Amino acid sequence: MNPLERTTPHTPHPSPRILGMMSGTSADGVDLVLLELEGFPRLGQGGKIPPALQGSAPRGTILAQHYHPYSRELKDRVLAAMRNQLDTFALAQLHFELGECYARAALELSPHADLIANHGQTVCHIPRLDAARGWNQRATWQLGEAAVIAARTSLDVISDFRPSDLALGGEAAPLVPFADWLRFAEAGKRRAIHNLGGISNLTYLHSLEPSRVVAFDTGPGMALCDEVANILGLPFDDGGALARNGTVDTALLERWLSDPYFQLEPPKSTGREYWNLQNLSGWQHLEPADLAATVTALTCQSVARAYERWIIPKGLDEIWLAGGGSFNTFLLEGLRNRLNIPIQTFEELGQSSSAREAAAFAVLGYYAYQGWPNVLAHSTGATRAAIAGKLTRA
Repeated sequence: MNPLERTTPHTPHPSPRILGMMSGTSADGVDLVLLELEGFPRLGQGGKIPPALQGSAPRGTILAQHYHPYSRELKDRVLAAMRNQLDTFALAQLHFELGECYARAALELSPHADLIANHGQTVCHIPRLDAARGWNQRATWQLGEAAVIAARTSLDVISDFRPSDLALGGEAAPLVPFADWLRFAEAGKRRAIHNLGGISNLTYLHSLEPSRVVAFDTGPGMALCDEVANILGLPFDDGGALARNGTVDTALLERWLSDPYFQLEPPKSTGREYWNLQNLSGWQHLEPADLAATVTALTCQSVARAYERWIIPKGLDEIWLAGGGSFNTFLLEGLRNRLNIPIQTFEELGQSSSAREAAAFAVLGYYAYQGWPNVLAHSTGATRAAIAGKLTRA
């Protein structure tokens, strides 16, 4: 039986049910997950201290999930915003249009939820100053007006998660590691949860100890691969077929791998405003297949080097791989050949790659509503753990 059939819409539930919404750096749409947190207090209950982790991973049950794609025209404007190509009036309208888009996407599942947690669409993320790029003020910006979502769904909304950590000296990323720890940490397991979205990021979990979590963005995920596919009119490189038929330009690859970002110590974060073809040089002479092979190799090698330098020395039993890149069989083969560590995709584990980040923000939204810290400060570089997220009442 569908678990949603056992409940009446718009009624309180024995365990909190949070509708998490996530639009990633691939900028292709919004993933929605209805997450039930069994054993956790109802909204507004539970006191000032959250409950201790219990049981085995994964914690929380995904009752339903849904994907709502952006239209081609909306995606183009989101990408233009990321590239600093929209004026103020266009950005303001896009902010509210995305709110309407998210509200429409939420309507199917919102009657069965107690709260909505919406990450929004990142269009600007400046975690570090860089005068050469005109980055003179640290900032982060996620579009998608929460008041629109609250008005259309009649539910309270938690949104705008990143500024609180940035204000406390952190990089406002990665935020998902807190939820990775809550959902996937397991006694006696040294596990990495790796997401290959537009940007590649990992969370290292050492048993149940939050203080030993290590998390950071390794660099580009599928953003560059998607850009190359777009040149040929394709939405993405399906299975890595284009890259598989190309030849890596090894000299260019090594030049790209010398980027200073790869030498930064964690915690660190990056974004699509940094990793895009416009910011890379030396590729214009390459045929599309060779360019696809080279940017895929950049993702593969930068991920592998990050594990070899910062994670494997700590002890690592397994890698769980999520995100759209987990379906790129060519990239997956490269990672498995390079790293002598068992790698399983979420689908191979009977879980959903596309659900992970939306479920993570469901967790973060629930903790924010409860008034509990929901950031691992040592993973972002903040001076203390923030209660990340702003509440918009319905």
